[in-house]
Amino acid sequence: MNSVENIKVTRNYTLKNALKLMNDSGKTILLLLDDSGILLRTITDGDIRRLLLADTGLNDTLECLPPREAVVVRVGASNDEVLALMDKYEVNQIPVVDANNKPIELFLRRDIQPRIQLSIPHMGGYELQYVEEAFRTNWIAPLGPNVDAFEKELTGYLGAGYAAALSSGTSAIHLALRLLDVSRGDIVLCSSFTFVASANPILYQAAVPVFIDSEPATWNMSPIALETALKLYCDSGQKPKAIIVAHLYGQSADMGSIMRLSAQYDVPVVEDAAESLGARYRGQHTGTFGKFGVFSFNGNKIITTSGGGMLISDDEKLIEKARFFSTQARDPAPHYEHTEVGYNYRMSNVLAGIGRGQLKVLDSRVKARRDVFERYKESLSTLECLEWMPQPDDDYSNRWLSVGCLNPEKTTLRPKDLINALVVKNIEARHVWKPMHQQPLYKGCDYYPHGEHSFSDYLFETCLCLPSASNMSVEQQQSVIRTIRAVYEK
Repeated sequence: MNSVENIKVTRNYTLKNALKLMNDSGKTILLLLDDSGILLRTITDGDIRRLLLADTGLNDTLECLPPREAVVVRVGASNDEVLALMDKYEVNQIPVVDANNKPIELFLRRDIQPRIQLSIPHMGGYELQYVEEAFRTNWIAPLGPNVDAFEKELTGYLGAGYAAALSSGTSAIHLALRLLDVSRGDIVLCSSFTFVASANPILYQAAVPVFIDSEPATWNMSPIALETALKLYCDSGQKPKAIIVAHLYGQSADMGSIMRLSAQYDVPVVEDAAESLGARYRGQHTGTFGKFGVFSFNGNKIITTSGGGMLISDDEKLIEKARFFSTQARDPAPHYEHTEVGYNYRMSNVLAGIGRGQLKVLDSRVKARRDVFERYKESLSTLECLEWMPQPDDDYSNRWLSVGCLNPEKTTLRPKDLINALVVKNIEARHVWKPMHQQPLYKGCDYYPHGEHSFSDYLFETCLCLPSASNMSVEQQQSVIRTIRAVYEK
């Protein structure tokens, strides 16, 4: 529990002093005491805000506060009792008082109810043996046996050809564009509904990003919008150099249609499968359709190396070149010789060891995330306004994140309403990705919508991501579900 000594105030405190005390203490609650130290009431930042909105001056004292019975617990109250009170009165802080009603400590929700996060690392128990091996053999620096093995084990899992283990998924996209000879002024078509890392490497190469809308069937790149853009640019003599397709939240794009367009217009595909490791399109793993596939092992991904990525391709020579570029493009020579620009992009042997251990439990992690999604879908099925990210027939999403939409024709609730209600309960939820064509960084870039209206704009306005970690307990998930229901039923 927490000390209350730095949040005690009396009636002669001014609002200005009270606000300063809140700021200094880092808490959003003050305890108003009488002259003998007995608790009169609690004061929140909302209480002070309402006073100010009612034209109370900053130099006015707390005498102007109306009386209110404080929500308190006695010494010896259990965590469950405290949480029940917090939920009942929708508060996150409750003082503990003695027999004389004098405050002695403070319960904070965050201390007794650990934060339920969106997506966190989940160790499987195999990682340590590979990390210890790296330490035992002193393979601490980049490259080493774990790196080589991780590349082979991942390509074996995917049924792909060759791989280069790198420092991030972003670096993998960057190298893919470099290997496709994307350079200044070249056009690269890219999913708009994605994380900014899908698009930024286009700018690294001084190329021109053109954004493609999503489609309702997968929420990923629209083949209709893609074909419109390809035809227009090719007919105008500005044939794009590459197509970057993102498989968002673990769901594959319509790769059959996209690869047919790639072949028809002779424009290579880079698959950003950072979020979709373990997902499949008609039985084939995402990331294995295009000229290059890209994976991420960031801390929030379905498996993690803390930070890292992988570039894969069936073209061995291109992967060899990627390894060359990723190790500062050092030429074979008895000294340091460089004829091309290179990068420090290789994964360390230690992190690759973590990846090898994580890969052993990937299928179980996918199952756990899919189970989380199904529990949300079943438990919230009576909320007709809540619609879920689709999974087309014959596809297999890894459900990296459970994502739902609030249909504006069926509810006035907006994503921020649920996100804010969950935050109060120490639960993390987030808006979906803001489309790239809406980002200030990419203002002025061409954008091709799926139809008359932009579908990715609709997704951004109506959808949110719910906690989806594979190590989230059923009890934690039920807490999320109860909170969502409570908001809907108000």
